[in-house]
Amino acid sequence: MKITTLIRNLLLAVLLLLVAALGLHFRADISLDTLKASYANGVSAFVEIEGMPVHYRLEGKGKETLVLLHGTGASLHTWDVWTELLKDKYQILRMDLPAFGLTGPDPQNRYEIKDYVSFLDKLLVKLNVNKFHLGGNSLGGQIAWEYALAYPEKVDKLVLIDAGGIPTDKARPWVFRLAKTPVLNQIVRYVTPRFFFKNNLTQVYADPSKISPELIDRYYELTRREGNRQAFIERAKIESKSDYQALRNLKNPTLIIWGKEDHWIPVKNAQIFSDLLPNDTLIVFDNAGHVPMEEIPETTAQSTFVFLSK
Repeated sequence: MKITTLIRNLLLAVLLLLVAALGLHFRADISLDTLKASYANGVSAFVEIEGMPVHYRLEGKGKETLVLLHGTGASLHTWDVWTELLKDKYQILRMDLPAFGLTGPDPQNRYEIKDYVSFLDKLLVKLNVNKFHLGGNSLGGQIAWEYALAYPEKVDKLVLIDAGGIPTDKARPWVFRLAKTPVLNQIVRYVTPRFFFKNNLTQVYADPSKISPELIDRYYELTRREGNRQAFIERAKIESKSDYQALRNLKNPTLIIWGKEDHWIPVKNAQIFSDLLPNDTLIVFDNAGHVPMEEIPETTAQSTFVFLSK
C-alpha cells in the first residue's frame, strides 16, 4: 500500500471517529419555554431590555436593596441560599445576565464589561431601583466594581466575591481557552456532555462532596438555553482590559470575600483589591473555592450582613 493511501485511510478513520463522537455527545439547544418550567418560579419576572427577555427576581421586605450579580456560566440561582437568609433584612434583586440563564444571548453580541454595566443600569432604571448595595461574584464582581466607578452615587456599599478584572499570570481555565479556539469552539457549540459541567464544578468548589446532581443539572441545562453556548463563544473572543488602578478612587465601603482554594482567580488577587481600595474589609475563607456564596452560603451571607449593617 502506498504511503499516501495509508495516510488518507488514517485521516478517514480519524474523521469517522470524530463524527461518531460528535453524534454520541451531540446536545441540542433547549427552548426557553421548556427551561421556564424548571427554572422560573412564582417570584420570577421578565422585562425586555435591549431586545432581551431579562429574567429577574425581586423579593424581600427590607428597606434597603441588595443587587446581586452572578459569574460566568452561572445564573441568578447561584444566590438562592443567600436570598433565603437575607430577604427578611433586605429587598434582594438578582437577574440572569445577558448570555446566561433564561435571559439568553444579546441580539447584538455586546459582551464587553462596559456593555454589562450599561445593561445593568438600564435594568435598574426600568425597575426604579435608584440606591442600593451591590454585590457580585467573578464576572459579576467585575461588573459590580466597574458599575460603582461609573455610578458611585447610586451604590451604597459594595461586596466583591472572588471578583474578576485584575490580571493574573494563572492560565485561563480550559473551558475558556477551548471556546476561544477556532473550529474547536464550534464543536463545543454542540458537543457539551453533562460530565463537562461536573468537571468544571470540581474546579470551582473546594469540597466536591457539595456538588449535587441537581447542581450539575442546573448548570448543564441552563447553558443549553437557546443561544447561550454561541454567546459564550462570542464572549471568549473579547480581550477585556480594565483600568483596575481606578479602584483607588472608589470611596464606597467594600467587603472583599475570597475562597482560599480558588483555582480560577488566585487568592493573591484579593490582597491586590484590598491594597487598591481605600475603604475595604477583606475576609478569606479557608474552606471555599471560586464560588463561596454557593459553597459556604450561610457563613458568607452572615459576613455580608454584618458588613452591610455597620
